[in-house]
Amino acid sequence: MAAKDAGRAFIGSFTSEGGRGIVTAAVDRETGALTVLAATDAVADPSFLALARGGAVLYAVSETADGAAAAFAVAGGRAELLGVPVPVRGSAPTHLALVGRHLLTANYGSGSITVLPVRPDGRLGEAVSVLPHKGAGPDPERRRGPHAHQVVTDPSGRWVLGVDLGTDSVHVFVLDTASGVPRPHGVTALRPGTGPRHMAFHPDGCHAYVLCEFEPTLTACRWDAQAGLLEPLGETPVLPEGTEVTGHPSEVVVSQDGRFLWAAVRGSDSIAVLALDGVGSVDEPVLVTTVDCGGHWPRDLALDPSGRRLYAANERSGDVTWFAIDERTGIPRRAGSIEAPAASCVVFA
Repeated sequence: MAAKDAGRAFIGSFTSEGGRGIVTAAVDRETGALTVLAATDAVADPSFLALARGGAVLYAVSETADGAAAAFAVAGGRAELLGVPVPVRGSAPTHLALVGRHLLTANYGSGSITVLPVRPDGRLGEAVSVLPHKGAGPDPERRRGPHAHQVVTDPSGRWVLGVDLGTDSVHVFVLDTASGVPRPHGVTALRPGTGPRHMAFHPDGCHAYVLCEFEPTLTACRWDAQAGLLEPLGETPVLPEGTEVTGHPSEVVVSQDGRFLWAAVRGSDSIAVLALDGVGSVDEPVLVTTVDCGGHWPRDLALDPSGRRLYAANERSGDVTWFAIDERTGIPRRAGSIEAPAASCVVFA
């Protein structure tokens, strides 16, 4: 397939661990195979990425002690720095989300959410708001205070949710669409010690799933978009009973048709496959099986736009591996991989 007919993927990585920064790859639309086109290390440790609607601008966090976010113009096979990186006024940002004309970052080190304006040309302005999370967890080493790990919008677009690993909670903010500044609305407490890391919504808009890092579990929740209320329903393990290896789950993805859920688990280097219908349900997911992630320490999972292929960014083995998904069972089958040192995330244009 000619490169001009291919899709595009962008791979974030840790430059401090030997990564190339942001890697641009062509995506074969028939096979899902990736081909590296270019890379830029214009910012340090661009560990998580987000594309603007239309795909003309790519945004990245710089997961450093000082913390910054950066915009990149996307043209052909390259991502070019657009303006200068902007401080987030928080430490170690790990995640970001576009909300209208604003970019929000989750700052792990400082336990806060930062709001940056997005200018008409895609450049970032100085922070207009920093919202601190509050609280602590039971672990005195990693849980002395809040550690915001992810920020997402709900399917209705009315709410912003911040997943906090340090306080075992999910913060809910109501979104001011004019200013882009979220206002604290409520906090949902999860079981102490679980360490919630990332969450994903079901296509029905009424359910969400929170993946926990300190215990290899998934918490199913009911989501009320009218009230902005997240209600935990129950927990499901993402490792088979009797697994001896300690698992550290990292990312959760729900299929486009809402029938399956996949979770990346570091330590066991596996991808958990959970059923949301049939043997399971949206309220009570069931672990069907686990498959090898194709590398070591899977930090991220992503579906391609077709929803037929799943990609794992394996940080410590330095690769991105892709899988074809069985439409009937939801079980991924390894189809290929490329070298990608210190890979941390994958997004698709």
